[in-house]
Amino acid sequence: MQFQNSIIETKWQKRWEEERVFKAVDFSDKPKWYGLVEFPYPSGIGMHVGHLRAYSSLEVISRKKRMEGYNVLFPIGFDAFGLPTENYAIKTGIHPRIVTDANIKTFISQLKSAGFSFDYDRIIDTSSEEYYKWTQWIFIQLFKHDLVYKSKTFVNYCPKCQVILSNEESQGGKCDRCDSQVEQKQKDVWFLRITKYAQRLLDGLNEVDFTARIKTEEENWIGRSEGAYIDFITTTKHEIKVFTTRADTIYGVSFLVLAPESPLLTDLLPFINNKEEIENYIQETKKKTEFERLNFNKNKTGVELKGLKVIHPLTKKEIPLFISDYVILSYGTGAVMGVPAHDQRDYDFAKKFSLPIVEVIKGGDISEKAFEDVETGILINSPLINNLDVEEAKKTIITYLENNKLGEKTVQYKMQDWAFNRQRYWGEPIPIVYCEHCGQVPLNEEDLPLVLPNVKEFLPSINGDSPLANVPEYVNCKCPKCHRPAKRETDTMPQWAGSSWYFLRYCDARNEQEFASFDKLKYWMGVDWYNGGMEHVTRHVIYSRFWNLFLNDIGVVPVAEPYKKRTAQGLILGADGEKMSKSRGNGVDPTEMINIYGADALRTYILFMGDYELPTPWDPNGVKGAKRFIDKVIRLFEIVDLSKDEYTLETLIHQTIKQVSKDIENLKFNTAISALMILTNALAELTSISKKDYQVLITLLSVFAPHICEELNEGLGNKNILANSKWPEYLEEKTIENTIEIAVQVNGKLRGTVKIKRDSKQKDIEEKAFLLPNVVTALIDKTVIKTIYIPNKILSIVIK
Repeated sequence: MQFQNSIIETKWQKRWEEERVFKAVDFSDKPKWYGLVEFPYPSGIGMHVGHLRAYSSLEVISRKKRMEGYNVLFPIGFDAFGLPTENYAIKTGIHPRIVTDANIKTFISQLKSAGFSFDYDRIIDTSSEEYYKWTQWIFIQLFKHDLVYKSKTFVNYCPKCQVILSNEESQGGKCDRCDSQVEQKQKDVWFLRITKYAQRLLDGLNEVDFTARIKTEEENWIGRSEGAYIDFITTTKHEIKVFTTRADTIYGVSFLVLAPESPLLTDLLPFINNKEEIENYIQETKKKTEFERLNFNKNKTGVELKGLKVIHPLTKKEIPLFISDYVILSYGTGAVMGVPAHDQRDYDFAKKFSLPIVEVIKGGDISEKAFEDVETGILINSPLINNLDVEEAKKTIITYLENNKLGEKTVQYKMQDWAFNRQRYWGEPIPIVYCEHCGQVPLNEEDLPLVLPNVKEFLPSINGDSPLANVPEYVNCKCPKCHRPAKRETDTMPQWAGSSWYFLRYCDARNEQEFASFDKLKYWMGVDWYNGGMEHVTRHVIYSRFWNLFLNDIGVVPVAEPYKKRTAQGLILGADGEKMSKSRGNGVDPTEMINIYGADALRTYILFMGDYELPTPWDPNGVKGAKRFIDKVIRLFEIVDLSKDEYTLETLIHQTIKQVSKDIENLKFNTAISALMILTNALAELTSISKKDYQVLITLLSVFAPHICEELNEGLGNKNILANSKWPEYLEEKTIENTIEIAVQVNGKLRGTVKIKRDSKQKDIEEKAFLLPNVVTALIDKTVIKTIYIPNKILSIVIK
């Protein structure tokens, strides 16, 4: 039997589309199952094999769920706003809308050519007016509920992209778009108060089935710290509030450090004798990124504020006050108490500036370095808490501070509010107007969407303003409240905005009256399984959980947590073991692979190449091996006896159904495909196989290699579409081998084995065992005392 891949693939892709095989049906009586993949950014280079790997897990599971009787929602869309398209527009002069539409068309064609079973009727595009109207609507609801504010602050700024970046987008001090070094810049910034939801985002992790690694990354990013505020007073009567998780070490405090951006410095400057030195240090700090400042290995720098001291709240001793760039204003209170004996960073600082180092927890040697292993231990040199263990000392000292109005117990979070504006063109316009009389005013909801104007110049201005600031007819408007002249906000939203709620829009993708019908959301939400990249769990996943929690709070979404389950795939590395990239030249074009080997071979290899959740290098010969396996399955068609309708290899068939079904649900696709290969090889050793044998094989294989399996199913005389057929079921008792091997021992020494039917009588086993040559030899001139039989395992003969 010979097949031409391109003909078969086109045939079945067309039929699936015509018969709407993958259409999700709202309010079906079937149990629903919602599988979600991270929708792609429609770049100009099109889909790469990494997209295939990311989508293939839930592609296989979605096909299996349909065959198990579920009403499956498996949608796709495009996260289409963003810098790459805008930068391309700047370079070529082609409008981002034109570029985006062309790229989306290419992506859809590639997705269909790979045989993905998405519901293409629900495609969304975050850059379409129909979509971002509702992104703007959600922003206005956040604004109305005091979860949006504007503040002048130091931000992460990418000089190449000319945009403000959130901490999540500038991890490691680099722009996650262009990899340029990020700078600190003071700007007016829109923020979303995600920190208001910090504890709920943590608590929600107890309600979802996320992998342990994903939960840990989110917990670490949110960064809950239990501790205390402690009030220090300067000799100039100014209060400095310090947050610490280690109030028990208060007697070890020998200095205080302020962040160079601390607003308190403005009040302190009149009392400082070295103002110029202080101001110079502040300017130098502005040149450093947050990543550089927090680098543990860098040399410690700082300047003492001369002319004043800080009074220790318990000892009443005067201690020096410094500014240093290792203290960040947004972390804690922007003030740190230096405990050099038990913090290496403070230790290095104290050594440099010849400050006292007071040991307050015994057990270490502080002559060379700080003693930091102090989660347990006994307090010393601490009058109020001497001889207490660490935990008891914390409780005692915090109680004392509260009773004496010197501090209070509190909780802090490392996560900061979400910087939410960009000075670029290709993004959602922020629906806020500035009115001299009314202040910041959101647009009336009936006036949405605020449409992105058509412009020809996409470069931000030299002063960092958005290109929209150069469009007078856009900027100048009427105040929605008082109708007097006003100005529009000209910044746009970050790319993360559209992806923070797209999973909701899939439930009702064409609704023009609301972002989604509550009844449809109630039917489809939450997402049963969400798969994506690990790089998004501290950005997109947290952002979208925040938005969903808020929308649930205001009563427009029926569930608090959007995702019941979240998993992540490993990267496909180049054949050289490095991450695939254009610069390394180690990328693989999936379209080329499909043209040469067919979509089914590529799909099968991508899931066979290694553990799905771990990085795996591309093997140029691997897809060839997958093609040979599929060809072997095709050749089996020639030995199918259509008159036979009983299993030829019944036990192996049931074992294979069981293993493939289990492995798919556990993302062990490589072992599932291996089981299918074992079954194929076993069937190939026979002179003929039944239609029933072959039907099970191609049905199980169809979730990996759907096109050829549909064709083979039709060749068997079946009229049904295989994707709509029933998933094979196994019987547990049929997975147990009927013929087993029994070990035969003589006086504890193995003398051979016999093959018998399971649960045979001992008498029948003994008859075979006593005929074994080694047993016969062992019994010469010996007397059998007794035989001991452990059913289905071992026969032991005792002689003397």
